[in-house]
Amino acid sequence: HGSQLGDLFYGIEEADGDNIVWMSHGDKVTKLPENWVNIACTENSPHAAVAGPEGAHIYGLQFHPEVTHSRRGKDLLKNFCVEICSAPTDWKMNDIASEFIKEVRETVGPNGHVIGAVSGGVDSSVAAVLLNKAIGSRFHAIMVDNGCLRLNESAGVLTRLKEKEGIDLHLVDASDRFLQALKGVTEPERKRKIIGNMFIEIFQEEADRIKEFVPAGDSVDYLLQGTLYPDVIESISYKGPSATIKTHHNVGGLPDTMHLKLIEPLRELFKDEVRELGIALGLDPVSVWRHPFPGPGLAIRILGEVTHERCETLRLADDIMIQEIRKAGVYNEIAQAFAVLLDCKSVGVMGDGRTYENVVAIRCVTSKDFMTADWYHMDYKTLGIMSNRIINEVKGVNRVCYDISSKPPATIEWE
Repeated sequence: HGSQLGDLFYGIEEADGDNIVWMSHGDKVTKLPENWVNIACTENSPHAAVAGPEGAHIYGLQFHPEVTHSRRGKDLLKNFCVEICSAPTDWKMNDIASEFIKEVRETVGPNGHVIGAVSGGVDSSVAAVLLNKAIGSRFHAIMVDNGCLRLNESAGVLTRLKEKEGIDLHLVDASDRFLQALKGVTEPERKRKIIGNMFIEIFQEEADRIKEFVPAGDSVDYLLQGTLYPDVIESISYKGPSATIKTHHNVGGLPDTMHLKLIEPLRELFKDEVRELGIALGLDPVSVWRHPFPGPGLAIRILGEVTHERCETLRLADDIMIQEIRKAGVYNEIAQAFAVLLDCKSVGVMGDGRTYENVVAIRCVTSKDFMTADWYHMDYKTLGIMSNRIINEVKGVNRVCYDISSKPPATIEWE
């Protein structure tokens, strides 16, 4: 199954040092069905890959070929899709974009309006541009300031999407509502669900507001969300037995009290495909290559209780970190970068006095699909500048750490 063109492992040598794969955790096949054969193994998995009866072209893998950690996984998938299944390779992202636009128009109809949840991240930005191209002024984008945004985030998003892209974007400042609802809450899943439910409440209010001025005979029936396939995989079992890792506020449907239907054109795309789609749609490079930012925002980057003061502390530290990776010219080498405010304090010395203040962790990772990730090997000089600036410029912080955990076993976000 690797000696000739058309074999699953064609071109992937047995002794190749790059034959490292991401195995499915905790599972092992011990006995094969009749007429099935073993075609790959590891030291502790005797049937890492198996093939069905001759001529059936049915295969089973114990590992994940689609993730970055499986170094020759893309070659294996190409062998299966192109050589074995004869899938054509002449598709272009421009064609996919046109198909998405056609599907949106058919779904919404000639008199339907869509409300769009926009955060300013690449996912929601691409989804917003897609809807704007599909239905124009019948798309109403809403950005909710939940009090947990990055420094100057809402102003930047308004400039990029409303002024430059011509999207009908309305900003709702609900920061006090969110922070009041999060008061005293420390458990990560509760934070996510509180924020998710409040987003839904606000979108329902906005839907009611928009219904008042749409033309007679038109309807406001849909809510756009920039859900991606990794969000779905981590949140619910979707097209397979994957376990729930964490709840994403934009996955799992809408409550019965909300009279809107979801429209999620990016639901089965990975992050790199979304960026390709953004380029095909003509989205500006700053938006296309922007690092992901979670819907709950800084609330899941603040360990423990979320308060206005703690948000301000993290906002300033996070902004310094982003400034320095841009100055170092490595922003686009990093898939995601952010600061985390820990739920602990440490002893320090500043001037002639003892301090007992906050700890900030810096998290920078490389990844193509966000299903797996490795920590970014940051230049020591850049790290030193970051640390010095954060401690000197952000009141209440006396220690900075760098997170060197990979995914798995850690997730990219801390909560």
